[in-house]
Amino acid sequence: MEYIRDIHRAAQGEDRPVFSIEFFPPKTEKGDASLLNRTIPKLMDLKPDYCSVTYGAGGSTREKTLAIVREIQEKHGLTAMSHLTCVNATEAELKAYLNEAKDAGIKNILALRGDPPAGTTEFQATEGGFEYSYQLVDLIRSLDGFSIGVAGFPEGHIACKAGKQADWDHLKSKVDAGADFVLTQLFFDNQDYLDFRDYTQKQTGLDIPIYPGILPILSKKQITRFTALCGAQIPAAMTARLEEIGDDDEAVVEYGIEYATEQCQALLKAGVPGLHFYCLNKAYSTTQVIKNLGLKTP
Repeated sequence: MEYIRDIHRAAQGEDRPVFSIEFFPPKTEKGDASLLNRTIPKLMDLKPDYCSVTYGAGGSTREKTLAIVREIQEKHGLTAMSHLTCVNATEAELKAYLNEAKDAGIKNILALRGDPPAGTTEFQATEGGFEYSYQLVDLIRSLDGFSIGVAGFPEGHIACKAGKQADWDHLKSKVDAGADFVLTQLFFDNQDYLDFRDYTQKQTGLDIPIYPGILPILSKKQITRFTALCGAQIPAAMTARLEEIGDDDEAVVEYGIEYATEQCQALLKAGVPGLHFYCLNKAYSTTQVIKNLGLKTP
């Protein structure tokens, strides 16, 4: 398996964008079977550069995250990255997870502070744990053997009351601690990403790749819930179109593919280093967008 920093470097040499896909650990055995036996094999046909697997709220999917990452790497030969958060974990527990990941052949970690556990509104550091994601990055770097990704927020983190530029300034502390690349939260207005990229590069001197996170819409109800949780904005034109479509989920999916395709085309034209797709454990929409883009892979 490769380090993602090396994947990026190789893609630069080939003058092509990197593209990756994110999965989440299902909550049921049926979901596990669908992801592992249907969704992932279908998306492997696209030859993504790598994939990532999320880490449930409060570390609730710790073992399943590792198991899925390990299976993807061993069964499909695809580099896979494990997410890791600071929530409900001491430094010793985080270190144990990282050593377990290393023993499983996992070379890439997405280091996150994490959202507050269900039922709480504000993040509280665990005694003996970390309050900020840069501290987790620092721990991972100290152990060697990992390429480290961090999150970026084109519209600012929902918990940062000082505004988005103040949030963007925090990104530098993660990079200074040892981050190799950034994956952004979902967004629908490309200008938000471009402003974020230009600010962090010009004002804070960041020179690591910032991959935009793309979510092809699957349903109106779902996207309304997602954006409310993360603070992303739905453009007025998108809202109007979704209202026009109504409850026809199939039509929403096709609109989501059309919108994501146009969004990605514009981003690629603007020189992004790659694209990270939030597929929500579904293959169809991401497959169609990638085919529409005609992305070249190794």
